[in-house]
Amino acid sequence: MRVDYRSGELDVDLLAPTWHEQLSAWLAEAQAAGLPEANAMVLATADPEGHPSSRTVLCKGLDERGVVFYTNYTSAKSHDLRRTRFASVTFPWYGLQRQVHLRGRVEQASYAEADAYWASRPRGSQLGAWASAQSVTVHDRQVLDDALGSVTRRFADAEAIPRPPHWGGWRLVPDEVEFWQGRTNRMHDRLRFVGNRDDRTWRVVRLAP
Repeated sequence: MRVDYRSGELDVDLLAPTWHEQLSAWLAEAQAAGLPEANAMVLATADPEGHPSSRTVLCKGLDERGVVFYTNYTSAKSHDLRRTRFASVTFPWYGLQRQVHLRGRVEQASYAEADAYWASRPRGSQLGAWASAQSVTVHDRQVLDDALGSVTRRFADAEAIPRPPHWGGWRLVPDEVEFWQGRTNRMHDRLRFVGNRDDRTWRVVRLAP
């Protein structure tokens, strides 16, 4: 179970001018390479006592402000985010021997952003968001199936299903964005954009592997 990483290299002069342009480029390359769920990222949060949790979410927004994912605002992850206001995400592109790590504060996406993304979702996904009380303990699978059946009947005659008030987006606004490229002999390339919160300028540093 040992792989010698030889697929690429990364140096400062190979980076795009900004972290979000570089991330967009690597995301496009992951999609072009046929990696499954190329926009999947591992979200790590902690509660106020420092107990960590991680789970995979999908990046549904990327620009100079940060990366956005959508979820139930009553979920365990949202409870953590609302109380601590900090998180990290990792894009794990193993097939390209790459990773990207972002760390920083979080903020809720605007209702307008949430409405626009909600309108683009398949109807089945919209019904699922209404049916699931995310992170709540349920007796068995039948409870979930019954809930989905109930909301399906509720909105049977609705041409457009409204966005649930408890569902929306979170944006991670990074202070640090690290691009990691695997190299041979475990001498990996690690280049990190480090931000200044006051003026939102960035500098790039190289880290030892």
